[in-house]
Amino acid sequence: MPEAVLQQAASEMLNWQGSGMSVMEMSHRGKEFISIYEQAEADLRELLAVPAHFKILFMQGGGLAENAIVPLNLSQGGAMDFVLTGSWSQKSQKEAGKFGTARVAATAQSEAFTTLPAPATWQIGADSRYLHICGNETIHGVEFHELPDLKALGCDAPLVVDFSSHVASRPVDWTRVGLAFGGAQKNLGPAGLTLVIVREDLIGHALPHCPSAFDYKLVADNQSMYNTPPTYSIYIAGLVFQWLKKHGGIAAMEQRNIAKAQLLYDFLDSSSLYVNKVAKDCRSRMNVPFFLRDESRNDAFLAGAKAANLLQLKGHKSVGGMRASIYNAMPLEGVQALVAYMREFEKTQA
Repeated sequence: MPEAVLQQAASEMLNWQGSGMSVMEMSHRGKEFISIYEQAEADLRELLAVPAHFKILFMQGGGLAENAIVPLNLSQGGAMDFVLTGSWSQKSQKEAGKFGTARVAATAQSEAFTTLPAPATWQIGADSRYLHICGNETIHGVEFHELPDLKALGCDAPLVVDFSSHVASRPVDWTRVGLAFGGAQKNLGPAGLTLVIVREDLIGHALPHCPSAFDYKLVADNQSMYNTPPTYSIYIAGLVFQWLKKHGGIAAMEQRNIAKAQLLYDFLDSSSLYVNKVAKDCRSRMNVPFFLRDESRNDAFLAGAKAANLLQLKGHKSVGGMRASIYNAMPLEGVQALVAYMREFEKTQA
């Protein structure tokens, strides 16, 4: 989270803009919160350049819940296709199988998810209700640097993108997207808020047993207030949207993220102690997994990092090693501090 956002939220905790209330005490239907919600939605639409024919929904449940909510709304009980690029797309495909036929269009599992399957190799059924990709895999550190053009592949199915972990880190080509969803807790705010940005023609087709609170049409028709929304999370996300606008918007954020990632990858590629195994053409800008060539030194590395106030560098338990997550709010100076520590540790281990 950007420090400036946390400071503003702290200053407004007991009395939001002279209202005499904390945001957490407001009715979601009161004029105070409605103004917060409307500003947040407008700022997000501007930041991500979301076209008018897309609905922006503020929901709950995180990306994992959307793995069920998307097929409940889009599958119509038919077949869906999935490109498996890591743990999160695997989870999506498994969950969708409860609501229809969830096929594998392509997978990079045989390469240990260190690369992305070329779109030309994807096997997408003619009856596909949608094709799902995870834009950025946090655990394996692979990212789509360009969204696939399904029409160029001869596919009329809409593209569904899980952009939980890289939303607002780069522009989105909405001409290639039918629906994008993501939990806000990586780049946009605290846990509790889930974003769904969906093309209007894709709503209104929910399965009969879809819970009302998860029916995109009902949510859209009620301005994301069919049920009580996550008010405080929306408020914080709105502050982040304003922070992003003050710092040059998504284009400027992308350049910052490129610089941060390049600094770290350049060091890793020049090192004899550390290694990143992801193919260079799909390395994530948000999550950088790396390994010590001598893993007996892992504990010493993590202990030294903690002493240097560099935290949460241990890799996911399913893959091991290390992982640096360098989301939007991480300044370049943070990556510089990490590289300086890694360089010094390498010298001491030589």
